[in-house]
Amino acid sequence: MRVGIVCPYSFDVPGGVQFHIRDLAEALIEQGHEVSVLAPADDDTPIPDYITSAGKAIPVRYNGSVARMTFGPRTAAKVRRWLKEGHFDVLHLHEPVTPSLSMLALWIARGPIVATFHTALLRSRALQVVHPLVRPSLEKIAARIAVSEDARRTLVEHMGGDAVVIPNGVYVDTFADARAVDRWTGTPDAPTIAFLGRLDEPRKGLPVLTDAVPEILRHVPGARVLVAGRGDEGRDAALARLGEHAASVEFLGSVSDAEKAELLSSVDLYIAPQTGGESFGIVLVEAMSAGACVVASDLGAFQRVLDDGKAGYVFRVGDSDDLARTVVEALRDPDERARRAGLATATVRQYDWSTVTAQVLTVYEMVLEATRALGGVEEDPSSRAQRRGWTEVTS
Repeated sequence: MRVGIVCPYSFDVPGGVQFHIRDLAEALIEQGHEVSVLAPADDDTPIPDYITSAGKAIPVRYNGSVARMTFGPRTAAKVRRWLKEGHFDVLHLHEPVTPSLSMLALWIARGPIVATFHTALLRSRALQVVHPLVRPSLEKIAARIAVSEDARRTLVEHMGGDAVVIPNGVYVDTFADARAVDRWTGTPDAPTIAFLGRLDEPRKGLPVLTDAVPEILRHVPGARVLVAGRGDEGRDAALARLGEHAASVEFLGSVSDAEKAELLSSVDLYIAPQTGGESFGIVLVEAMSAGACVVASDLGAFQRVLDDGKAGYVFRVGDSDDLARTVVEALRDPDERARRAGLATATVRQYDWSTVTAQVLTVYEMVLEATRALGGVEEDPSSRAQRRGWTEVTS
């Protein structure tokens, strides 16, 4: 099968959506499918051979974060050329209602189209504004996927229609097999606690964690907090908040995928203090796969991943005191911590890419079968293209 995947966000500073698309593409390629990904990327950004760069992106504030996207007539021409050359059996768009490559591809393309929705928002003025622009094109989407129940609810409430829920994937064994690193491994007297995320992005919740550190250290004086992620401003602000307690917090900077797996395999607790805007919680699944016990804010998406706290611990979102209390409780009871981590290890298998890829392929096959069944209804050029099973560019 020839699959074209469109990524709305730049690979210059990759995040959850980009990693999801990268891993899905590689999982499909491993199974023998031909995959091409179109994504923004600067000329000097290293990208795999299966990714075609759509050019430089510009930063745009979106969903409490900064998304790097590209849009406009010149970008549309690149999308049109990529579609024409690809002759894809299925076109898979991610976040097609965001002004991006995906929206352009939705406007331009015909044929079997699948769309994945990642965003989870209670209210979105941006989605309300953009809905009239994309509403006619949404009818071209043959199947919709949401990465979580929260993302599905956002789609239903803001766009109408429904979607099948297929979660983000993780290579579970990659994290399960990662080796622990001595410098990150805790002891009963000096347990280690990890945080991963963009340090200058408030919704990732680093201030919630740093404000909890003094109370954690009051009960567990030897505890060490390991903070990984980009953002000099966020690091400086965190150091200022920590004051005299800064010596117990080590800022690791940006870590590679391999280092991330090793870090999560080494620590006693992984903390996910996000305050909102999370539709799934992929890093929770990565930590669970690595054997770390997770302590997460009680966002709906996180509670579902942690089976309402059975496979980890939850605390009140944004509440540093409750976070500190929960961390101390977990550190003081290693048997209970191990029990919940064990349940997590069993739970994460449902998120392994072997399972997730099979679910995505089932959607592709259903769309292609429906396209073939309807192929004889019309005799215009686009209908003939659909019967051939590939995505044709509109004139």
